[in-house]
Amino acid sequence: MDPLEGELSPVSVAYEPVSVKDVLVEMKDTAELLLDLSYSAVLHRNADLAGEVLRLEARMDVLELRAQMGLMMAVRNPDDAEQLAPVLSIVSATDSISDAAGDIAKIVLEEMGLPDAMRAALPEATESLVRGVVASDSPYANRTLAEIDLESETGVRMIALRRGDEWLLNPGPETTIATADVAFLRGPDLAVEDVYETLTGSVYESPVEGEGQIADLERAVDTIIHMKNLSELAVDLAYSSVLFDSEGLAEEARNLEVEVDAMESRFEAWTLQAAADTEDPVNLRGLIHLGSATEVISDAAVDISEGVLRDLDIHPVVRLAVEESDEIITRVEVQPESDLDGVAVTGGVADVESTMSVIAVRRPEEGWILVGDADIELQAGDILISKGTRAAAETFERLAT
Repeated sequence: MDPLEGELSPVSVAYEPVSVKDVLVEMKDTAELLLDLSYSAVLHRNADLAGEVLRLEARMDVLELRAQMGLMMAVRNPDDAEQLAPVLSIVSATDSISDAAGDIAKIVLEEMGLPDAMRAALPEATESLVRGVVASDSPYANRTLAEIDLESETGVRMIALRRGDEWLLNPGPETTIATADVAFLRGPDLAVEDVYETLTGSVYESPVEGEGQIADLERAVDTIIHMKNLSELAVDLAYSSVLFDSEGLAEEARNLEVEVDAMESRFEAWTLQAAADTEDPVNLRGLIHLGSATEVISDAAVDISEGVLRDLDIHPVVRLAVEESDEIITRVEVQPESDLDGVAVTGGVADVESTMSVIAVRRPEEGWILVGDADIELQAGDILISKGTRAAAETFERLAT
């Protein structure tokens, strides 16, 4: 019997007055966590993480219903309907991301088939995401994150906590860690292992690395990770396009979706070719499933920004929902002989007087470059996707023109 069966049975959801803004915020944060957990579950063959994905997916279904109820109650006239239609698209698209994450998790839970050597082919720089239950005698129990100072001391971030059926997304300095909490940690492998042992009182068991048996598997895994990163970036750009009513950001989300589509097509072709060279082709079924689900995520990003692309007025509740902090994402084009033309970018930081971080570059002749994967030199014609404060963004835009 599935250990999650029963606890994930559909629950009755009665209408109650809720803030649509708050529900949208929780849906957005939940979708981001779902993507993190689902890919980590597959890449590290972790059934516990996959189980948490299904719990979160069930939570997302409830949030979707509450958002739909709230939106229907808010419609009073045709103008309301026109403004709220794009909001329904956002709600539906966010749930599609959740469903795709659930499909990814089921690759592990249903043992669809993945090459044994997949973990060995992962890039060494990839951070680990682990799940641990807080022990009663843990030095972290009953203390706040500010008291522990976890990230500063260890480099490990606590990205979420589950307390029974309650999820604490984006825990802050004042969040108290309680005994029996299910904690989700992200950070470098060695540091995560130490924190896990301190948190749970148990020795962390690293995933077993298989031997490479399929030719060019490393390239295939790199492709999947690149597709994942591009899809997540597309979702970020889509939400930002809604916040700033920016057709430029919405167009970049659509450009990313086109790139992911092309990569998924090439990835499927590689998988079919590899099937001819392996003794058990069924072991590749999970890879095809993974590529397909990743493509669904990039499609959902375009659906989120559909209202912007169609030049529809976005209801203010959406902008309030996605405007979580002063940090924003911007799109600028490097003009010839501007202050950014020829500037080096190392670790995402451009060698100029600006605090903006470059997270991606679209270069006409090369396509998308994720700056976290490579140091580059900017050149005229580059489209930069950057993250920072509003004030820094204004300065950065002047440097580019």
